[in-house]
Amino acid sequence: MDNKKNKNDKYNKNKIKAVIKEWVESIVVALILALFIRTFIIQAFKIPTGSMRNTLLEGDAILVNKFIYGAKVPFTNFRLPALRQPKRGDIIVFVAPSDPKKDFIKRLVAQGGETVEIRNGSIYVNEQELTDPVFRKNYYYNCRDIDSFCKYGKRNQKILVPENSYFVLGDNSGSSQDSRYWGFVPYQNIVGKAILIYWPPWRIRILK
Repeated sequence: MDNKKNKNDKYNKNKIKAVIKEWVESIVVALILALFIRTFIIQAFKIPTGSMRNTLLEGDAILVNKFIYGAKVPFTNFRLPALRQPKRGDIIVFVAPSDPKKDFIKRLVAQGGETVEIRNGSIYVNEQELTDPVFRKNYYYNCRDIDSFCKYGKRNQKILVPENSYFVLGDNSGSSQDSRYWGFVPYQNIVGKAILIYWPPWRIRILK
């Protein structure tokens, strides 16, 4: 009787160990998969300020496509192959040139080799006014001439964007710290393209 009981106890213990091992392995695989997806494919962000109103509101939770521009390999300067390069009108998330500990979100206005000017509330790239609806719906402000922090957004100021860099503005430029103040976004700083608001439910939409 005792031998049978001991066998049953051993069997139960082995069964419990097998179940625990299976759960641990499943959790580890799930964590690795989630980390891989977050690092190289899709990452969630929350909007902290009103610099992109009314496209993005404070508290909106968004998904950012990281592989479209070639996700950056952590702790290196190497990027995976890109599906395409960032283009005018994209809403991009990037490491802030003014503070590497922060991620910013703005709209891409001009790229390397182009000139950009803010004139009477509109944006001119290479002397041509941007007429795409994503730009026409917003009024873009010049910085005040007396604003010492403004480097690239004063009246009658044409800016040449350096190669492999981008000029970005907030859709709500009256309340946005953007390229007018701290300059250009290097390609290496770009995290990804904002593609979707997923929270709150009544704000769910594809971003344009």
